[in-house]
Amino acid sequence: MTLPFFEVEKLTKNFGGLKAVDQVSFQVGRHEMIGLIGPNGAGKTTLLRLISGILKPSSGIVKFKGEDITQSKTNDRVNKGIATTFQIVKPFRHLPVYQNVMVSCLSSRAKKRGDWVKTVNVRASDALEFCGIADLALEPASVLSHGDLKRLELARAIATEPELLLLDEPFGGLNPAESKLIARSLKRLHKGGRFGKLHSDGPAMIIVEH
Repeated sequence: MTLPFFEVEKLTKNFGGLKAVDQVSFQVGRHEMIGLIGPNGAGKTTLLRLISGILKPSSGIVKFKGEDITQSKTNDRVNKGIATTFQIVKPFRHLPVYQNVMVSCLSSRAKKRGDWVKTVNVRASDALEFCGIADLALEPASVLSHGDLKRLELARAIATEPELLLLDEPFGGLNPAESKLIARSLKRLHKGGRFGKLHSDGPAMIIVEH
């Protein structure tokens, strides 16, 4: 019997008397890209925070590649292959853009899986090139537009070499041109395009949107 690549079983989160997530169960295949839709307040972001380990569930189970990771810390989940982009981007605002991505390149997972013939600087630049903001590499993150911050957030996530990518409203607040750029990067990444070359497979994705 083949174990599901990723699954949640009856995942529930209570905040006092408020039930934000109520016994949610689903599976994601290794090569799937799925959408999670719903209005404001439906619990979409809370669910992603449960999956990424930022929040602990009141009950239920999270499994990744057959392993129960319900109680794993966020950094442990990143090193297992789960990365997240957030609706509200919080970069290191006074660091240059490329140094924001270098932090991700220094994760244990990235060190194991990355091409270390290249320096960390070059790998960070490759991630920025993939997301279309290499020209802003030396700028402080504080000067980036909302659209460029979204692309920086994606670059930071993919630099950890994820197998499952969680995206919380990646198109939120973007104009049509910016949305098209993000969508193009996500499609290419999902098909295996990575840092200027093709891999055998890209990450599975869960995309939260309205």
